[in-house]
Amino acid sequence: MKKLLNPRFMFIISMAIFGTIGIFVRNIPVSSGELALYRAVMAALLLGAFLLVTGQKIPFGKIKKEIPLLLASGVAMGINWILLFEAYKYTSVSVATLSYYFAPVIVTAVCPFLFKEKLTGKQILCFVMSTLGLVLITGIGTSGSGKDIVGILFGLGAACFYATVILLNKFIKNVEGIHRTFMQFISAIIVLLPYVLFTGGFTLGSLDGKGWINLLIIGLIHTGVTYCMYFSSLKELPGQKAAILSYIDPLVAVLISVTVLNEAMTVMQIIGGVLILGFTLLNEITPKETSKNK
Repeated sequence: MKKLLNPRFMFIISMAIFGTIGIFVRNIPVSSGELALYRAVMAALLLGAFLLVTGQKIPFGKIKKEIPLLLASGVAMGINWILLFEAYKYTSVSVATLSYYFAPVIVTAVCPFLFKEKLTGKQILCFVMSTLGLVLITGIGTSGSGKDIVGILFGLGAACFYATVILLNKFIKNVEGIHRTFMQFISAIIVLLPYVLFTGGFTLGSLDGKGWINLLIIGLIHTGVTYCMYFSSLKELPGQKAAILSYIDPLVAVLISVTVLNEAMTVMQIIGGVLILGFTLLNEITPKETSKNK
């Protein structure tokens, strides 16, 4: 009863691939909005083909009441990509990624207001310590200019919209993960297309061979193939195991930033990154799930 690929292995690979996206974004000389649009288009085409080949039909009759939420989450996803790509332009990949990974902290802070969930002492501690980590990253610029801060703000903006996607998905009950993502890509395209047309238009003609290769890798591999792997493996893994393994993404991004791109991090930024990742991870680990998975 062995599967072709072990779900845990697929999930680890998908997280590691997600973590490398920054290095490819740096090699594509188009605007962030244009890049986000191409990413959504290529991923939607690949996911659409995957759904056709596997015979997975989208039950529109069943999900019609949730289509507005799907459209809203797709819009948030598109804006999230634009802001994250902008963050890469202004600060290091590691700092942009760590700022972006503040999203779970935002979700924790907002859930009590939206879902009447009571914050536990552990959640409050994790929120405070993760926020301290963000302060350490924000307060110590590597370049001495305001450019770092602008990049961090773009990263935080991306985190806010990613948190919006997470929160909207909590209201979507009748749509499977891969169907949901496909619909979100479609709605992202609907919003990004006019945005790109009115903010500079299309500049694909200016791309050289290197730019095209990097663009295809981001659209087809980082988004299309990797999202298929991600959702195929996610449904097979316990929630806590998936939460822990998801931290491979920022760790790979930081390693690539420091070793491949030679982007420096100060001691305070490293401490801040450890606080953000460590305490957001601790926040997702519950004693109940720990005992279940032993």
